[in-house]
Amino acid sequence: MKRVCHISTVHTPFSIRIFHKQLKSLNAAGYDVSFIVPNANNEKKDGIRIIALPKAKNRIHRTLWLTFKAFYLGLSQKADVYHFHDLELIPIGVILKFLKNKVIYDAHEDMPRQMLSKKYAAKFLPEKISWVIEKVENFAAKRFDAVVAATPFIRDRFLRLGCNSVDINNFPILSEVDQPDTGWFNKERAVCYVGGIGDIRGIFEMVEAIGKTNAKLLLAGQFSSSSERDRVIGMFGWANVAELGQLTWMEVQQVLSRSIAGLVVLHPCRNYIDALPIKMFEYMAAGIPVIASNFPLWREIIEGDKCGICVDPLDSGAIAEAIQWIADHPGEAKRMGKNGQKAAKEKYNWKTEEKKLLTLYEGLYP
Repeated sequence: MKRVCHISTVHTPFSIRIFHKQLKSLNAAGYDVSFIVPNANNEKKDGIRIIALPKAKNRIHRTLWLTFKAFYLGLSQKADVYHFHDLELIPIGVILKFLKNKVIYDAHEDMPRQMLSKKYAAKFLPEKISWVIEKVENFAAKRFDAVVAATPFIRDRFLRLGCNSVDINNFPILSEVDQPDTGWFNKERAVCYVGGIGDIRGIFEMVEAIGKTNAKLLLAGQFSSSSERDRVIGMFGWANVAELGQLTWMEVQQVLSRSIAGLVVLHPCRNYIDALPIKMFEYMAAGIPVIASNFPLWREIIEGDKCGICVDPLDSGAIAEAIQWIADHPGEAKRMGKNGQKAAKEKYNWKTEEKKLLTLYEGLYP
């Protein structure tokens, strides 16, 4: 049995993208899979060996001590392939490659561009930090056996360097979001937002917009800061918001079944414009229209499959008009939802990405 070791010092043990998608797919395909990760217990879960790293005390401790510990534990696995998921693990990836191992770098984000939006980076010349990260990533990626990219945009960046790169998009697992048809007219006059809540994710525009409609906003997730929440709850539109907090996956499904549309109106930041947020595809798979930012890539998907409305995410009036139109046109909204669900079943689901992942792994063996 071919041994595969995934490593992360940042992610959680049961990350949807890593554990529930990549690791479970590899295990089901016959690979012997281990996962080195912090905040975990040493256990075997769903056929996958979880190997616990100690809890990081701070960012420096994580970057230095946990990286060294992850390298030591990784070597003990004697794996055929090492697949790591964090920028800070690039040095051990290079060493593992120098030791003649097969190494895959998983680029979850376009890190050089993402760094420009990090608040802590803004204090230390973000353009310089971004430049250094890009040079380090480029140097290392050329030496790895493959780069897994979370979006086609990131994939193309590495392909231009001559890397063996494939996009493994974070599309939903259909069996987890496919819902029975309870009848469109049984839904509430409500739209939903599910995910992290913050300024650049459009919370102020969403709340201002919902106050201009006769609909309700079902808000599921955690605020990025208490100060932002304090500002939001003082807004006029907050009276139309049902704050649900952090929900379980089953509770999220109930929210989607209650809603007539899902919102994903992220601001036009560099690391969002070419991203493919999973919530957009979860809304589609759940059979509800999507009200999304009018980024070119998103417009191509939403308007191409006729499954929603694209708006200027900084224009609360445009967001309100889209919400009101969907609320006032249930027949058209239902058709949009069905179109999105069809597209999710045919194109935007984990099964399509699983095939690419397994093909990549098969190509690493002679």
